[in-house]
Amino acid sequence: MEEMRRAIWVILATAVLASSVMVGVRGDDTKTLVKKVKGQKVCIKGWECSTWSKYCCNETISDIFQTYQFENLFSKRNSPVAHAVGFWDYQSFILSAALYEPLGFGTTGNTTMQMMEVAAFLGHVGAKTSCGYGVATGGPLAWGLCYNREMSPSQSYCDDYYKLTFPCAPGAEYYGRGALPIYWNYNYGYIGEALKEDLLNHPEYIEQNATLAFMAAMHKWMTPVKKSQPSPHDVFVGNWKPTKNDTLAKRVPGFGTTMNILYGDQVCGKGDIDDMNVIVSHYLYYLDLMGVGREEAGPNEILSCAEQVAFNPITSSPSSSS
Repeated sequence: MEEMRRAIWVILATAVLASSVMVGVRGDDTKTLVKKVKGQKVCIKGWECSTWSKYCCNETISDIFQTYQFENLFSKRNSPVAHAVGFWDYQSFILSAALYEPLGFGTTGNTTMQMMEVAAFLGHVGAKTSCGYGVATGGPLAWGLCYNREMSPSQSYCDDYYKLTFPCAPGAEYYGRGALPIYWNYNYGYIGEALKEDLLNHPEYIEQNATLAFMAAMHKWMTPVKKSQPSPHDVFVGNWKPTKNDTLAKRVPGFGTTMNILYGDQVCGKGDIDDMNVIVSHYLYYLDLMGVGREEAGPNEILSCAEQVAFNPITSSPSSSS
């Protein structure tokens, strides 16, 4: 945890100097440094995009998605009846995003695409952390980020199959935690290695640090389950070109296939089910609130995974359940 604290303090210290982002004001005066590497234009743009990257030549997330928009999307998260009051905030989201923006998260394509990716990612987050229901105040879609952990775990989620690679720590419980909830010892171990945090021995870190919780979710968004497959980011922004097998499996670029990658046949290939529709509804609602408009989301075959064959059926790949 100490390494994570140091990294966050470095980012915070730099952010304080730039200050505009941390108070939710647009950083229009942020200086963009530009150079060419092998004929390609790459940039650095302030603390939020501090690694040379072609994506840093575009607007950063704080330019297109500001504090008031975060508050609009998650307006009920600090209501007295919510279960993670005071945990989730805009600053934690932006601090986490700063690690992934140079890789293209929220910085790929034009402004509309950038805003759509933020809405898509947060649509998953909102749906998976919501305590909204049909007659809830503000409507069922206003209650994203209500949770940061599974409230009544039915098991400890320890799989001894991974005892040589990701052995369960004594007393540790690997129930769902985070913005895109993590389950099972192998997923905590794998994501912990990627973030250089000992989540296998300390899974509780995810429910103690909102920045780390958002980082873990963004890692899932930006990283393929298998090397031969795309990430949710890739299929959403158009980096992925379907193979003939993908086309036969009705997998196409767009929001629907992000659900396929993240949830597999828990949600996809089951027709027009509620579990899928709730996620789609959050995405469309967030597009409207962000001023993009749901009409930009495309037709149903792009939005839905109702007829898609799963990339990783759960019955054949335990690690696909995350």
